[in-house]
Amino acid sequence: MKPDTIVLIHGFWVTPRSWEHWKAHYERQGYRVLTPAYPGFEVEVEALNADPTPIERVTAPEIVAHLESIVRELPTPPILIGHSAGGTFTQILLDHGFGAAGVTLNSAPTEGVLTAPPSQLKSLFPVLRNPANRHKAVGFTPEQWHYVFTNTFSEPESRALYERYHVPASGSLVWASVLANLQPGRQDTWVDYGNDDRAPLLFVSGGEDHLMPPSVQRSNAKHYKSSALTEVKEYPGYAHLLPAQPGWQQIADEVLTWALAHAR
Repeated sequence: MKPDTIVLIHGFWVTPRSWEHWKAHYERQGYRVLTPAYPGFEVEVEALNADPTPIERVTAPEIVAHLESIVRELPTPPILIGHSAGGTFTQILLDHGFGAAGVTLNSAPTEGVLTAPPSQLKSLFPVLRNPANRHKAVGFTPEQWHYVFTNTFSEPESRALYERYHVPASGSLVWASVLANLQPGRQDTWVDYGNDDRAPLLFVSGGEDHLMPPSVQRSNAKHYKSSALTEVKEYPGYAHLLPAQPGWQQIADEVLTWALAHAR
């Protein structure tokens, strides 16, 4: 029996609203589509920008537990698709035994991936430049958003998407991701790269992504040493906000075809 449910997991600096086109696209094909928010992110973008307290408080274990509670209640394993940090959470859920197949779009890395290209460091500089940001919700200016998320878009397109999707991100979570490889023991984004029981996983990479460039995706994929299927596909010319870039329909269809073909 093929999966009939798709769970779309958003990343940092956006909310489930960023999946609005993919959700409608898959629903028109007859799928049940869930776009769960992080705990406290259930309000609209405008409300989070007005009061980012939920962003400041949220933790990675809370996000994972919340996502697992949703997926656990489904009658059959769904297809998991995560963007950016949502790709990290997708990998964690797969490692924990959830999902029939997983796809990550411009995924943030899991623990152990050391690749850090200059464009990634520049993208994260607004958060990392001040250690005090570890206790704050840190947003981008429209200009920073254009460099990090929409560098292949026109300025008017980028500004419209900024106003529609952008919210601050948790400085604590961003710093924790950067420091994960420097601290002893397993951190919040650890996965078992040797887990043979994990569902198939596809890394999708935008060729022009500044925040999570193709080299990050390739490195993350190479860490997996298990017999579970792990593949990488790159789309030249795509920025970090791949789900909203013209041509996204083809990518949405192709990743769904892959997931259905390999779903366990």
